[in-house]
Amino acid sequence: MIQVEEIQDNIQFQLTDELIEKVEHLVAAQNDKELKNLLNEFHYADIAEILDELDLDNAVYLIKLLDSETTSDILTELDEDTREKVLGNLSAKEIAEEIEELDTDDAADIIAELSAERQKAVISEIEDEEHKAEITELLAYPEDTAGGLMAKELVKVYETWTVAGCLRRIRGQAKEVTRVHSIYVVNKEEKLIGRLSLKDLIVAKSEQKIAEIAKENVDWVNVHDDVEDVARIMAKYDLEAIPVVDNDQTLLGRITIDDIVDVLKEEAEKDYQLAAGLTQGVEADDSILDLTRARLPWLFLGLLGGVGAFIIMEGFQEAFNQYKMLFFFTPLIAAMAGNVGVQSSAIIVQGLANDDLKGSINSRLIKEMLLAALNGVILAIFLFLFVWIYNNEIDKALAISISLVAVIIIAGLIGTFVPLFLDKRGIDPAIATGPFITTSNDILGILLYFWIAKLILGI
Repeated sequence: MIQVEEIQDNIQFQLTDELIEKVEHLVAAQNDKELKNLLNEFHYADIAEILDELDLDNAVYLIKLLDSETTSDILTELDEDTREKVLGNLSAKEIAEEIEELDTDDAADIIAELSAERQKAVISEIEDEEHKAEITELLAYPEDTAGGLMAKELVKVYETWTVAGCLRRIRGQAKEVTRVHSIYVVNKEEKLIGRLSLKDLIVAKSEQKIAEIAKENVDWVNVHDDVEDVARIMAKYDLEAIPVVDNDQTLLGRITIDDIVDVLKEEAEKDYQLAAGLTQGVEADDSILDLTRARLPWLFLGLLGGVGAFIIMEGFQEAFNQYKMLFFFTPLIAAMAGNVGVQSSAIIVQGLANDDLKGSINSRLIKEMLLAALNGVILAIFLFLFVWIYNNEIDKALAISISLVAVIIIAGLIGTFVPLFLDKRGIDPAIATGPFITTSNDILGILLYFWIAKLILGI
């Protein structure tokens, strides 16, 4: 059996079967003292990883064993499915005790996962009335807006305060804030008018007014802004935190970089799944039924694409009968069309996500057409030489290579236009990097291939 000392000697946390076995053994023996000694050596995120691997009863036992200051943070790091099950085994009062230890944004996120009835029960058990009111306010905002992401904890000062008075007053505020990135300056109407750094405050003269040293050029976001827009702003200006205001410029809260990292991670996962042909967020451990529902729509689209390709090829049966070689190059043409389309759409989707696409749609299409033409000609020369050497018939080599150039150009244009069009219509353009663009380009590529070949060969 692995010893506690051996685990504690690991500077970098590693989840092992031996560690899980040790925790399960201590839980079974109800050796609470040794359990606490063991887990106290780990970061709360590491403990969450351990709990994700335990069965539900053992996970709940540990949550109830450890102090709320630790377990509240653990809850925020747990896998969503595990957290849902754990919370389902805690009373409303027990959940409220955990919530009171969390910042308002994390508290609101956890409560939002509960049913409406449980939400009311938990909120009613929160003893801190100010904390309760702030959480209730945050729950009113949609989760994909700045309001749904912000925390109420921040340090603010009034423009009329002196530096000496300000230093005394912010000590109390700072106790409630995990990290003080900036000090926000407001007027008597609570409207955001500037910001201070701790350095500005410390080096200023005691009798100076805050208005004299405040910096007016403060970045902010509206409470109703989309979280993706917030992420772009913070990334563009390299911000660790950004204040949130309402339509009247009243300071409501702040968003910190750790929340934005979570947003970017979720968006990347969603886009990756869309690109892979999954219509909803799923994980490997989800049920077979959930995974089937997520995968089947795009698989059905692929099936329709295959049927469409069959119908097109059947329409060119005469060409097959005269030039059987055309049939054997069909997979190559379809693959090139799909690959070029995905490459083009992936670049556009990335540009849209980073908000660094410049110029009009027409200029983008012209650039992509020239790029595709260059790539197509280079590839077609190699294909022409191969077919000519292999078959010694220049007309067939010419037909196949010219078809390849045309197919690559059209695929590039479609791969560029579709995500731009979807973005203009408010649809996630990431959908254009998956089976949708591949299937459509496959069908169009095959149709164009046989039409050009038939034209050149005079069939």
